Amino acid sequence: MEEQKTQKKVMLTGDRPTGRLHIGHYVGSLRRRVELQEQGDFDEMYVMIADTQALTDNAGNPQKVRDNVIEVALDYLSAGLDPKKTTIFVQSQVPQLFELTCYYLDLVTLSRLERNPTVKSELQMRNFEDSIPAGFLCYPVSQAADITAFDTTIVPAGEDQSPMIEQCNEIVHKFNSLYGDTLTPCKILLPENEAARRLPGTDGKAKMSKSLGNCIYLSDSAEEVNKKVMSMFTDQTHLKVEDPGHTEGNPVFVYLSAFVKDEHFAKYLPQYKNFDELKAHYERGGLGDVTVKKFLAQVLNDTLDPIRARRKEYENNIAGVYQILEEGSAKARAKASETVKRVERALGVNYFENRKFIEKQQKAFNKKHRDDEARVAYLAKQKKN
Repeated sequence: MEEQKTQKKVMLTGDRPTGRLHIGHYVGSLRRRVELQEQGDFDEMYVMIADTQALTDNAGNPQKVRDNVIEVALDYLSAGLDPKKTTIFVQSQVPQLFELTCYYLDLVTLSRLERNPTVKSELQMRNFEDSIPAGFLCYPVSQAADITAFDTTIVPAGEDQSPMIEQCNEIVHKFNSLYGDTLTPCKILLPENEAARRLPGTDGKAKMSKSLGNCIYLSDSAEEVNKKVMSMFTDQTHLKVEDPGHTEGNPVFVYLSAFVKDEHFAKYLPQYKNFDELKAHYERGGLGDVTVKKFLAQVLNDTLDPIRARRKEYENNIAGVYQILEEGSAKARAKASETVKRVERALGVNYFENRKFIEKQQKAFNKKHRDDEARVAYLAKQKKN
């Protein structure tokens, strides 16, 4: 008996190049990608710069997208993604993704797209009103194409992407039900740290967002990080040092829970053994916001220092970074092409390679011709008689 083939473990994730990546991206997904890369548990790993998706709401400003492709690539590499272990590619350079998107659009209704919570939230944030670009509304379908093109099994992403993964699997299920087992379903991999799942902005807003201007970027200098942290929103009821403070929902403490390690206390705040002791002191009163913010800035700069150093090295060889993207995109095209061929076979639109189908049609037409000739001969005979 033939041994059953084991399914590969494949990871895919990515980001829209609409600006530099911030620490919300880092703790929400990027840090986890690097950890998974180094663990070596995946057979294949893909990270995509989603420039085509970025154009869905930046069609009038393509230069913004073009300029930020290199910024995102630099952030990837400086954060620790290794092109020898992870395929980094540019979405627009893999046309097979758009072929799959076109096929999948026939499997999704307009009302289902409009119900997608992530899309609804993004539409509201961008104030499209009645001028919603069709490409933006349909980007869950595009994302399904990105995921399935590589037989992805795991998608590391933030909590806000859960509805997108759900819709991707709906498309997979419908396609497989109609045309046979062709596509691979996937699962989302959320950050292990609860705080990292949705890092708030420095202004206390629910989400760190480039469009809201409340971000700390991976490429920010130490001075910029210090300035942003010291101006952060904290607990509005904590007016005096001696006042009891709230740590729940306090952005400074949310950030610390996502970044701080016990060694940071030994290095910068030796009077506390760990994060729990710091929180307890703040909650009972007697610990000022300035002290906590200075500590947070030190923690963040400790984390970002090696990232900034690697970025500087890559910035000295921009042509080399584009070569990494070019080679990764070529590898991605080869993989996605295999999936497109499977999909075309399942749909029966692989006309030119399906010789049996051509031969079957030829036999059908030959029979038709013989039947026509026989009918003409019969009618001629009948007329003669």
